[in-house]
Order: sequence, then C-alpha cells, then structure tokens
Amino acid sequence: MSRRSLITEALASTTAEPVLVPEDTPRAEPRSTFTAKRLDAFGEASRMVKKPSIRLKPAECSVWAGNARDYALLNEDRLRSLIDSILAENGNRIPVVVRRTPKAALPYELVIGTRRHWAVSWLNAHHYPDIELVAIIEDIDDEAAFRLADIENREREDISDLERGINYKAAVDAYYDGVQSRMAERVKLSKSSLARYIGLTDLPAVVVGAFHSPMDLQVRHGDKLLPLVRNPAALPLLEDAATCIAEEQQARQSADEEPIPGAEVVARLIQATTAPSRGRVQKAIIEAHGTRIGQIDRNQARGLTFTLNPTDISTDEILAALRPLIEDAKIRKKLAR
Repeated sequence: MSRRSLITEALASTTAEPVLVPEDTPRAEPRSTFTAKRLDAFGEASRMVKKPSIRLKPAECSVWAGNARDYALLNEDRLRSLIDSILAENGNRIPVVVRRTPKAALPYELVIGTRRHWAVSWLNAHHYPDIELVAIIEDIDDEAAFRLADIENREREDISDLERGINYKAAVDAYYDGVQSRMAERVKLSKSSLARYIGLTDLPAVVVGAFHSPMDLQVRHGDKLLPLVRNPAALPLLEDAATCIAEEQQARQSADEEPIPGAEVVARLIQATTAPSRGRVQKAIIEAHGTRIGQIDRNQARGLTFTLNPTDISTDEILAALRPLIEDAKIRKKLAR
C-alpha cells in the first residue's frame, strides 16, 4: 500500500472527507534530500485533507504521549540542523499536526511534529520569541492518530528501533486488545516485523544500558540477544557482561574516546555467555587496519598470551587493537569468580 493510501486511511476518522488526488495528476520528479522527500510526502497529505494551516506557540500544545519519539531525549546538538532551517525560514515549512483539547489545560495536543515543536520551543527560549509553530488541525481519535504518526515516523532515521518497539507494544494493548496480528493489519506491517520490534522491549534495562545510545540497539541485535535473555542459565552471565560494558562505555565517554559500537557490544555479550573449557587454549588473530599483527592465546588458567609480529604499525594503533581483547579478558575473569 502506498504512503498516500496509508495517510488517507489514517485520516478516515476525521470529520472532513479526504480529497483524493486523481491518478493522472502530474507529479514532480523524486527529490534526493531527506528534507525534500519529507516535503513531497507532506505535500501528498496536504493535497488530500485540504486544510489551512494555523500559527501557534509551542506553549499552547501538550505533546501526545502516543508518539514513538522520546521528547526527553531531544537536545540542541541532535536538532541543530532543524533549528537552523526553521530560523532561516522564520518557521517550520512542514506543518505539524495538532488536535483540539477543549477539556485540557492547553488548547491543543501535538500529534505529529515532535522535533519541530522542540526546535521552535528552543528558539522561543533563545532570543527568537516571535517564531511560531505552523500547524494543521485534525479531528482524530487516538488510534487514527497513532497510525498517522506511525506513517510519519517510518520515514525518520533518528527514531531508535527500541522507541518504535515501546510505542508498538503500548499501541497493541491500547488500541488492538493486545492482538498483534490485528495491529499489523491496521498499520500494514508484517506480523514478524511487528513482533521483532516489540521483542526489543523484553531486553533487561542493564542489557540496553550496555549500548552507547538507544540508536545503536537495532532489531537485528535483539534477534541474537533475546534467546540468551530467555535462557535462565545464560541471563546472569549476560547481565554481568552488560554491566562491565556499560562501565567501559562511561569511561570512554569521560575520556572523550569513541564508544563501543553496537555490533561489538552484541558480540561481546554473546561471547560472555559461552564459557570456554577449563585449561583449553583458544587462539585468535590480532589485526589492525586489516593487517595481521600477531596472535592471542586464551587460557582460562593462565590468562592471555600475546605474540606480536614485527610491523610498521604505530604503538598506539597496536594498543588500540589490544584494548578490546584485554577488556574481554577482564569480563571473563569477573564472570569466573
């Protein structure tokens, strides 16, 4: 189903009938940039609903809790380009979507446009009080608002898979009587994809904390970690290793060093749940920039033995290659206690 059809269906519960665009309506050539694509996408919606925009202050809107994005995680660094764009245009070019809340403390509730709302709020608080939020008012219920927000969020690359999973799990319970297949049909998402997103919410907080950022934790990582979480024998080892990795992440951040990437976090967590046979020597190649620089022998009784080959690679680069091996050995030692 096309995005236009999804939007039309999501807006089916509005008081105004959507105006569909004829199939033979000429369309502009696809645009290359993310912002341009968003403009095209919202253009489709605006041609259907034919609603005028209004201008309001962010302070007039509460933020709907049903949106996937965690408002508390937004900050100036994360939204710097959007802030600059809104400042240059003296407002947001792509309208947000709000609905009236006559019985609430604030007159409007923001359904779509959390980042734009945050950016205009930030500008209002930092020397630009006259910039207003451009919005379209829709009369939709929570389930339709969820589906409309989900269409918007699927085009976003800065919403983590975990945020989506939390949002989908809450929606299944709130709007679809806890039946995932019913929700999958409504939002036009495969049952397996929906289950994988929701599965991320089963990861313990300590495991999630091993990742530098929620953005680093992806659905494919959950596929590998969830079997360990559901294994009573592996779970304690997994959580202990996650705690050690989280401490290292914090140490790296304090030292202004690069964080441990998500794929490496997953590999180390899996490795920590596989205890080597006592006394057995495990060999591994040591590489730096794709060049073999030596070999490591792991022995549970004697620890690590490094064999380094003569090389032109600098000492700092060699130490950088050895760091994860040493950290892994520290995790193994702690788990063996």
